Amino acid sequence: MALEEKREKRPPVTPMMIEEEAALRNGSRGLPPGPWAEAAGPRPRTTERHIAVHKRLVLVFAVSILALLAVTMIAVLLSVRFEECGAAADGPPRAGGNGSLSGAARQPPGAEQPPGRPEEEARGGEAAEEEEEEEEEEWQRRRELPPWARPRLPRHLRPLHYNLMLNAFMENFTFSGEVNVQLEVRNASRYIVLHAHRMHIEAVRVAEDKLAGGVRVARTFFYPQTQVFVVVLNRSLEVQRSYNLKIIYNALIENELLGFFRSSYVLHGERR
Repeated sequence: MALEEKREKRPPVTPMMIEEEAALRNGSRGLPPGPWAEAAGPRPRTTERHIAVHKRLVLVFAVSILALLAVTMIAVLLSVRFEECGAAADGPPRAGGNGSLSGAARQPPGAEQPPGRPEEEARGGEAAEEEEEEEEEEWQRRRELPPWARPRLPRHLRPLHYNLMLNAFMENFTFSGEVNVQLEVRNASRYIVLHAHRMHIEAVRVAEDKLAGGVRVARTFFYPQTQVFVVVLNRSLEVQRSYNLKIIYNALIENELLGFFRSSYVLHGERR
């Protein structure tokens, strides 16, 4: 009876007790299953092979960054060098006679003469300037102003008709133009003077008619003091004859009240 009573007083065996006993036998800490047991369990260690692979990856990444920096520096140096060589080859810009374009206005029209070498073009420009200075000296000896230096246009020519064509390019605010002027000669002269400013002249032609052919243009130049464009011919125009003057040019659509200009207005908050 005593043994039976002692057995009845022992606490009942629970599942928790069985798990703890199994954990003690397996050599673990005896923690109940759950997140704490998983965190406390043994983890696989990083091997030396994995460490070597990681080092190689870091080394390759560093080398690629250094190579990229080196290539960028070389490209920048080459671009700067290229710009310096281009600037040295081009030389300083030349101001044109109208104050806004290159010195092409003082050269003979390219449409009538074949293009030459740069040395020949430079010599031609110098010769034209010398001829202009000689003509001005000749007018000074006469104690008269040349026709392009007078405040009003000369009256040896009278325009009879104008035919004007314009092409406007609103993307960059420029335009190209072609004008044909029918002229009547009152007094013989080899100069044609007309108002022009801030333009680039591409070609100039003077013709009497289709049968007689054209009159050769010796040279052209701008005279910015009076804002005129001068056409110098090889021979004088005959009196009581009519000639056709054709000029092809291009210029900017100005942003001020000058020549062919542009303007805008605001309507309902929108600029037009």
